[in-house]
Amino acid sequence: MANKIKWLLVYIVFSFIWIIVTDNLIVFINIPTDIHLIFQNMKGILFVIFTSIFIYYLILKKEAYEKEKEEKNKLHILINCMVDFVNFKDGEGRWTKANEFALKLFNIEHVDYKGKKDSDLAKYSEFFRDALRYCEISDEEAWLKGEVSRCIEEIKMPDGTMKTFDTIKIPIFDDETGSRKELVVMGRDVTDRIAAERKLAESEQRYKSLFEFNPALVYMIDLKGRLTNVNDHFFKYTGYEKDAYLQKSIISLIAEHDRSRVHEAYLNVIRENKPWINEEIEMVSKDKLKKMLRCTAVPMIINDETVGVIGYAVDITKEKETEELLLKTEKLSVIGELAASVAHEIRNPLTSLKGFVQILQTSSKENQMYYNIMLDELERINIIASELLVLAKPQQIQFQKRNINELLTNVKSLLESEANLYGAELEVITNEQLPLIDCEPNQLKQLFINIIKNSIEASSNKIMVNVERFDKEHICIQFTDNGCGIDQERLKHLGEPFYSMKEKGTGLGLTVSYRIVEFHKGKIDFKSKVNEGTTVSLFLPIKK
Repeated sequence: MANKIKWLLVYIVFSFIWIIVTDNLIVFINIPTDIHLIFQNMKGILFVIFTSIFIYYLILKKEAYEKEKEEKNKLHILINCMVDFVNFKDGEGRWTKANEFALKLFNIEHVDYKGKKDSDLAKYSEFFRDALRYCEISDEEAWLKGEVSRCIEEIKMPDGTMKTFDTIKIPIFDDETGSRKELVVMGRDVTDRIAAERKLAESEQRYKSLFEFNPALVYMIDLKGRLTNVNDHFFKYTGYEKDAYLQKSIISLIAEHDRSRVHEAYLNVIRENKPWINEEIEMVSKDKLKKMLRCTAVPMIINDETVGVIGYAVDITKEKETEELLLKTEKLSVIGELAASVAHEIRNPLTSLKGFVQILQTSSKENQMYYNIMLDELERINIIASELLVLAKPQQIQFQKRNINELLTNVKSLLESEANLYGAELEVITNEQLPLIDCEPNQLKQLFINIIKNSIEASSNKIMVNVERFDKEHICIQFTDNGCGIDQERLKHLGEPFYSMKEKGTGLGLTVSYRIVEFHKGKIDFKSKVNEGTTVSLFLPIKK
């Protein structure tokens, strides 16, 4: 309003001066009457021109003022609509403009803040006094940097919580003098975002711990059947580095007889969201070893959309081996109980029968062929009963320190003639550097005899026995022949009582052999190929 009155007074004063000065000038210079009218017209025209210019200038200034006012109004509306802290300060740090968010934040809505510094406003806000004073220190740092700066600031609120602001400070300098002109401060409340990021980071850390440090093999597969992520146990399970199979299919690692079942289960998971839980599959590792895995796979769903499969696998190879061992042990226990009652019942009448046959044989020269057959069959029954007794009677093993080379040499001398009879060459390669082992020598001899006799009877013409140190605690004895071999299906049943591939075999020989190995806390392993031969690996502990 004052500005408008000022311009009105200027116009009135200018008009009076113009009229008085021009009229007096006409009188003073004594203008002739004939040009007096012309001069008056010229004076009027000039007045109109000057007045027009003055009015035009006022109109332009008003338009500029209105435009500036409109822009200020827009700026006011804009910054007050913002959910951010917005503050303008001059070069001396005095507040020139602030939005409502800033005023409410520091609880100074009732204060005439314009022209006041942060330290001045601190007097009006007791709780935020320290925060406002710190603003001056932070502003000075922004001025010294001389460029747009960004920082994270925390402000304690009256309710005890902390608000976190992502603050941007823009220092503006005068182009000519380089002096401080204005500082623009904007701060966004990122408290919720920081909390969400922290929770996300914690969640990711828990996920990473669950994924990376899980004792099981954890894997992820996409909709194209490619491995997208897997933990480091992949190497332990497969022998391959995980990078070798990332973004590739792992179906080649699964045994052929399980591939179709695994593929069907994968399709059920991604198409029908049907989980695949605790299913057993066989996997072939890089070194061609077969491992049994118990697998679980579930759909990986993001935003209600299936994007892949996530699951885990547990190696149950040892568990399966233990189950098979327990099954064999249980069968041995059953056969032992059966043998205890059967063997004695057989041997008593057997002795009587054998005696009467021998009497008949000596008293009569007729039917000698039949007597011989009867005696041979009775002797076979006696051998079976003897093997049953080995399983039945309690084994009181007296361990001794013995040289394994000596035991193998003794066995060779016993069986060499029988091997030659069948056209087989028996070779025993000893190792004098091996230590003495704790064992029951007679049982080990029986074990060696059973294994070598099986090789002889398998039509072998070359049988090699090799003994070496396996590790610090075990020795390994390998029996290798080039006989007829054993197919994989029958290989699974070796050691089971009464399971034999021989025409007149009882299967008790290997059953006794397994029992001897068990007594010595060792391990026996068979590897064989039909028409190529068999290798029996026997692992025995050095110390009891």
